[in-house]
Amino acid sequence: MSDFTATDHLLMARALRLAERGAWTTRPNPMVGCVIAHGDEVVGEGFHQRAGGPHAEVFALRQAGARARGATAYVTLEPCAHYGRTPPCALALIEAGVARVVAAMADPFPDVDGGGFALLRQAGITVEVGLMAGQARALNRGFLSRIERGRPWLRVKLAGSLDGRTAMANGESKWITGEAARLDVQRWRARAGAILTGAGTVLADDPALTVRLAEGGEFIPPLRVVLDAQLRTLDCRQVREGAAPTLYLHSDQAPSPGRKDAEFSGLPLRDGRFDLHQVLQLLGGRGINEVHVEAGATLCGALLAAGLVDELLLYIAPLLLGEGARPLLAGLGIASMAQKVELQMADMRMVGQDLRLLLHPLSG
Repeated sequence: MSDFTATDHLLMARALRLAERGAWTTRPNPMVGCVIAHGDEVVGEGFHQRAGGPHAEVFALRQAGARARGATAYVTLEPCAHYGRTPPCALALIEAGVARVVAAMADPFPDVDGGGFALLRQAGITVEVGLMAGQARALNRGFLSRIERGRPWLRVKLAGSLDGRTAMANGESKWITGEAARLDVQRWRARAGAILTGAGTVLADDPALTVRLAEGGEFIPPLRVVLDAQLRTLDCRQVREGAAPTLYLHSDQAPSPGRKDAEFSGLPLRDGRFDLHQVLQLLGGRGINEVHVEAGATLCGALLAAGLVDELLLYIAPLLLGEGARPLLAGLGIASMAQKVELQMADMRMVGQDLRLLLHPLSG
């Protein structure tokens, strides 16, 4: 393990902040930031802005110019070693004369996976890996999930009362949370490759499931995915309107309507239900890194029961709805404390008057 200095930590943290600026535009590529420095003097920096465009290292090298020679490059992910839509960044760093590369982590993508580091070392460049690796993995948890597990990172968004209720018994739910929380959700939608919902939610609410950012900013519209086995929701139009694409997943026994305003894909059902593992594998095959779920208690509960929920985004409003209102999750089948679902708190903060919790289910 390398002995990283305080300056190393400071500049890698700067590279990670830069990388996050691409959260809404880089998919399906990972977010990457790069800082080039002589000691603590930064001479160039950049981040990957969009798939098909220059990588972070290229932007940083352009800014550094001749001053890149003999410098240290801090990168949040291993420089690529293959020719894709852009040339290898490892070669660009070599040609610029960089003396040292500090990387937060290796890139598990098969076309890279250590090849970038190998090229750099063969050129005589000092390579050190592992600085702030945990933060780097958290930043690209969706990309890493797709590459390493073959499925996207799955986040379930829930909004409820203090007594754990999401809507009245008749379905009335507008609005449980305040405006600040509803705007905050839009930023989470913007970073997702897909927004997943079920037929029940579409029939009840006719949601648009689009991104509406108060502050503006460029983003790639997430794919809207509707689980609708018998295609009962086609009369609900909002989920197909606007610039965002829509995909209906339905039973392979249900005939596709052949419409041009959406895409349709049939999947086999098991006991009348979707195989949710298969759903996520399908989305991973489409290059989806993160799936953001906004659905009812049944689908959200089924995803959690299947062990597919990586993250719970829970907004708790300071109000009570009573025991007759609808629960956050259904179908967990918990009958004793031994069956409880344990969660790890990753983040907790106030958003307006609501409490926002970010929770990770614990394995086992």
